[in-house]
Amino acid sequence: MAKFPGTEWAKEYVEKLNSNSAYAEAGKTWDDSITLVVQPDELYKDTWYLYLNLKAGKCIDSATGKEESDVPKSTFRYMGKYSNWVKLIKGEIDPIQGLMTGKFKLEGSMMKIMRYTNAAKEMVNTAKFVDTEF
Repeated sequence: MAKFPGTEWAKEYVEKLNSNSAYAEAGKTWDDSITLVVQPDELYKDTWYLYLNLKAGKCIDSATGKEESDVPKSTFRYMGKYSNWVKLIKGEIDPIQGLMTGKFKLEGSMMKIMRYTNAAKEMVNTAKFVDTEF
């Protein structure tokens, strides 16, 4: 069981993402990078970054850290408080609904990422398959 957030969780997540055929199909034309940012709240006191370099339906590179400088600069940043990430991973929040309700924020072109909503949903679905400890 991998603790979220953490390097071991990120490693397992990337492995699951790269073996997810539904993500491979949905993300086959998405060549971009995104950083997932876990922000502190009453349950988690740190900030944590997971950088994902996505190309042709695969994650070809990733990095994690507790400082923004620990990860490469990305095209997109998807940010939310730890407790909202827990709900997202458990399937209680949809990633697009999370943006519309203000539980998450996106930096980067909304028009561009909206072309890949199915890929984003598959990325979230993949997180459900990681044996996660919160």
